[in-house]
Amino acid sequence: MKLKVYLIAAITSAALFSCISPKKLEEEKAKYTQLSNDYLGLQGKYRDLQEELKKCNASVDKANGQTADANSKRADLEAQIADLNKQIEYLKANNTTVLNQLKDLSVVTGSQAESIKRSLDNIGAKDIYIKDLQGSIARKDSLNMALVMNLKGAIGNLDDKDINIKVDKGVVYVDISDKLLFKSGSYSVTDKAKDVLGKVAKVLNAQPDIEFLVEGHTDTVAINSTPGILDNWDLSVKRATTVVRILQDTYGLDPKRMTAAGRSQYVPVSDNTTADGRAANRRTRIVILPQLDQFFKLLERKQ
Repeated sequence: MKLKVYLIAAITSAALFSCISPKKLEEEKAKYTQLSNDYLGLQGKYRDLQEELKKCNASVDKANGQTADANSKRADLEAQIADLNKQIEYLKANNTTVLNQLKDLSVVTGSQAESIKRSLDNIGAKDIYIKDLQGSIARKDSLNMALVMNLKGAIGNLDDKDINIKVDKGVVYVDISDKLLFKSGSYSVTDKAKDVLGKVAKVLNAQPDIEFLVEGHTDTVAINSTPGILDNWDLSVKRATTVVRILQDTYGLDPKRMTAAGRSQYVPVSDNTTADGRAANRRTRIVILPQLDQFFKLLERKQ
């Protein structure tokens, strides 16, 4: 019985293949091969998109964490300010009662009590002045955070080891590693340098009132007989002036807004005894300078 089934299957298969021309069969094989290749290609693209999605999700998680920390600190500060305001209101509410009691006890004269009252009123005026300053500082902090977000958005997904943007004590810092900007031990720029500086320049051009300082930093490895460079002081200064010239000549930033400085090896951010530490110290730092003239004008206006 089994033999009969096998014979029928063999005869059926032969009949089917005999009905298909060799050309048609080759065409179908080619289509199958193409579809297989397309499928493999789509699988590769799918894996790449999955990796990009993971990176994007990691960046979002990191940003959300930083935002949560900032909101927590802000809430703590607001709670402290609210507590101080309650204490001030309590003192102001009770100052008249205290003065009347002092008069009744003849501890102070009427003129002395009036002088004390004026002093307490001045404290109230200073309190308003302090609140105005707090509001100005909060607005400045908001502007700094907006500037940081604009810079991060313009620069994109570059590794934090290569470019780092942060706010420290009300000042915005942009640290760019030397491998993104310069050839090793040189102040000649790399092909990627203008692309990175162009993205930074786009944000700085959108803020025409901001002045900034470009600092060159090196590690502690000494310069050995490199033509045109005397030492690390010389290298750091020349790297800073190279960046300033690119921002001015290529991207049109007003030179009056810029200052170039070299810090050599003396302001490290990491340990110079390790390769990673030295790599972190070799950097160009752009410092967004605080607008002190506007702050002093604010003081003069409120006093």
